[in-house]
Amino acid sequence: MTISVIGHGYVGLITACVFADLGNKVYCIGRNKIKLQRLAKGDPLIFEPGLEEVLKINLKTNRISFTDEYESSISQSEIIFIAVGTPSQENGDADLLSIYSVVKKIAPYLNKNYCVISCKSTVPVGTNRKIEQMIKQVNPDAKFDVASCPEFLREGTALHDTFTPDRIVIGSDSKKAIQVLLKLHKPLKGERVIVKLESAEVIKYASNAILATKISFANLIALLCEKTNANVEEVLDGVGLDKRIGRHFLYPGIGYGGSCFPKDVKALIMTGEKNKIDVSLLHAVEKINQTVRYNYLSKIIKYSKGKKLAVWGLAFKPNTDDIREAPSLYIIKDLISKGYKIKAYDPEATANFKKIIYDKIEYMSNPYDACINADCLLILTEWNEFKHADLKQVKKLLNDPLIIDGRNIYDHQYLSELGYKYIAFGS
Repeated sequence: MTISVIGHGYVGLITACVFADLGNKVYCIGRNKIKLQRLAKGDPLIFEPGLEEVLKINLKTNRISFTDEYESSISQSEIIFIAVGTPSQENGDADLLSIYSVVKKIAPYLNKNYCVISCKSTVPVGTNRKIEQMIKQVNPDAKFDVASCPEFLREGTALHDTFTPDRIVIGSDSKKAIQVLLKLHKPLKGERVIVKLESAEVIKYASNAILATKISFANLIALLCEKTNANVEEVLDGVGLDKRIGRHFLYPGIGYGGSCFPKDVKALIMTGEKNKIDVSLLHAVEKINQTVRYNYLSKIIKYSKGKKLAVWGLAFKPNTDDIREAPSLYIIKDLISKGYKIKAYDPEATANFKKIIYDKIEYMSNPYDACINADCLLILTEWNEFKHADLKQVKKLLNDPLIIDGRNIYDHQYLSELGYKYIAFGS
């Protein structure tokens, strides 16, 4: 099939590369000529395991191309995916300006050939209906249907998630649009979930909100365990063995971040309030996510004997260079304001972090240099590199054998045997 993907950020680029790799002809449309040129040379612009290899393979076979021109690609496409950003506004609402700007650019080039238009971007319920109305106003003769086909990829495992999805959600009133999207997804496994247009839009928000809720619930239990001499890992292991619950996402620590959970929880709160629904549960999810950061900062102030800190991890999660809404941003900014000196290391996210905090952190090229003469080691991201670090060597480099772990990646007994004072969440 011939498809267009508008947007070459995280969702857009992954979507374009995967469908190209499945044998389709894919036009990826953007507006930044310099970035488009880099993409056309095989530079994915973001770090995601395996993405560069898939991009280069499909460039070589001419299944994917990058352009800032709409007319030729849109007029040829059977499916058009919109995958531009929908960041949070100050009030928590999703900012849809980029979505509507793209729709206005698409509409004039929809010709007599039928196509399906679908948002991959996460958008509030009712947005795809608005898209349909806008196109009809601009181009009444266009032959098209709208559909919602949300993505469920996770940064760090995005290619795997897209190639082997748990489910493929397709929302539309049009049987023809559903059949077109089923044809596109035929090579992929995963249960097909065919629903109303509005249901598909809500499924995406509900999915992210429940995952954020599990993280905040785990952190609530961690706070309780710290007050009662219980061990949160033991508690959650016991809870997670119940097949109705599971252990996945019951991870205590410094909270969730990234480009999805924070903005999607906010947007769902706004949607609920507009519809006069009590969303106090989601307000609590947000509040707990902030509380655990303050809790972590209080541990540093309480236990560190000095103000020279080593930081391992800047990305909001491992296997990505994404620092959007990363807990590390909030924690490090607060520490700097309190006079702490920081040497930091991250395998992939340093360049992005430097764009925000350039001159008040010493960025190191390896984790061990960050520990030299530091009074404490902070773990802010659970990279495998840190899990397998030589902690005997680390102890020799630190002024004080103290680790304050924001991700609970180490075994408490093992650290004690090595002579560390180990402060983790929920114990």
